[in-house]
Amino acid sequence: MTDPTSIPVLAAEGLAKSYLSGDRTLCVLEGISMVVAAGESVSIRGESGSGKSTLLHLLAGLDKPDAGELTWAGSPDTGASRRGHFLGMVFQSFYLIPELTALDNVLMAARMLGKVGPVERARARALLERVGLAERASHVPAKLSGGERQRVAVARALMNRPQLLLADEPTGNLDERTSDAVIELLLSLSRETNTTLVLVTHNLAHAAKTDRQLTLQGGRLGSV
Repeated sequence: MTDPTSIPVLAAEGLAKSYLSGDRTLCVLEGISMVVAAGESVSIRGESGSGKSTLLHLLAGLDKPDAGELTWAGSPDTGASRRGHFLGMVFQSFYLIPELTALDNVLMAARMLGKVGPVERARARALLERVGLAERASHVPAKLSGGERQRVAVARALMNRPQLLLADEPTGNLDERTSDAVIELLLSLSRETNTTLVLVTHNLAHAAKTDRQLTLQGGRLGSV
């Protein structure tokens, strides 16, 4: 019998993605291969326009590659029905619902799976406490700072106990001090919960804090 702990949480083989630009084809990613183990943190660094967000969208199953194969925990099923259970995402722009409180924004992840009861509410409150926002649970996003909004987004991403956490430039809209705090929070929470983390960033210092660092250049992925 195969040891489930030996199966990579994320495996990509030969991923390629191109887009039409006028009358020519623009190759963004070419032959991307990577394997990420359970509980590992990996950063992907590259210049603006290098295709980092495109790659993360492929890894999240939000877009389809032109070629190559992606598996989550050994399965090629990367559809929407599995996504809500398997992975959480943190974006640069937070994507919180303006009309909802911090607590209800965290609960949205559970609501997407049709599960919002006392257990889920208790977990959402515990997550907000863990990210230092227990006293801000009833505040809407407009009443929160940028750093607080991103901490709500981190709590939401972890709500459904995902195996994989994908973070796409999560500090891009924050000042340096707040950025450092959010990265430390992401890393500590991923370690506490043994959640695999893939962090896309242009920040060298943030990338250096992960277990493994990769760079994206010319459509190809390389090790640092």
